[in-house]
Amino acid sequence: RNAVVLAGSATLVYLLLPNLVVLLFSFNKPTGRFNHEWREFSTDAWANPCGVADMCGSLALSLKIAALATVGATLFGTLAAFALARHRFRGKGAANGLIFLPMAMPEVVMAASLGTLFLNMRVEFGFTTILIAHIMFCLSFVIVAVKARVASMDPRLEEAARDLYAGPLQTFLRVTLPLAAPGIAAGALLSFALSFDDFIITQFNAGPSTVTFPMFVWGAAQRGVPVQVNVIGTAMFVIAVGIVLVGQLTANRRRRHA
Repeated sequence: RNAVVLAGSATLVYLLLPNLVVLLFSFNKPTGRFNHEWREFSTDAWANPCGVADMCGSLALSLKIAALATVGATLFGTLAAFALARHRFRGKGAANGLIFLPMAMPEVVMAASLGTLFLNMRVEFGFTTILIAHIMFCLSFVIVAVKARVASMDPRLEEAARDLYAGPLQTFLRVTLPLAAPGIAAGALLSFALSFDDFIITQFNAGPSTVTFPMFVWGAAQRGVPVQVNVIGTAMFVIAVGIVLVGQLTANRRRRHA
């Protein structure tokens, strides 16, 4: 029993160690172009996170694409998950298998396929092509998360609502949707993180004037990553952890009151 706890704690520390390094070096003041060695404690990067040209513009573009991709993938993914979990139709087994393909195949395969599709359709590469590609990439993750939640729901609760003369829409809004909300929220958060972090699919489907934050970091790495990149990375990590903690605290409070 103690060995399991120790192994889990060691794994957690191993996973969080790179984030701690990023946090530490966000307060560094390097003497050269590279932020690889500790030189001097400084808060200059935190005081001016947009001090690097075009970095905040690329960050805003990534956040905008991630938000829109999350909305699109969550909407379509939730509808598809309910259809796969609740209804029987011809080709359902094949559809379930196809859903796992984007998750199982290398990203470069999907990126090249979408890029070829846009080329053949003579679609101009840019914001729209990146958004479509991100929705396609995130869709499978949302479907899997929501479908698992819907499959575990007790159908007797919805039957009880119908017995109490609730209509189909009222039953869905007051019973089904709140029960499925944790799975939908998990899929949405995962979609946002995957979209914001993606580089390969974005690189294949971006235009010359659409530079997302991961693309900016990759380009900056050729000449030295600025300290402000560590600041943005730390801020995103803290926000993500905060959202997860708030969700856990809210769920625990609801269990106590239930």
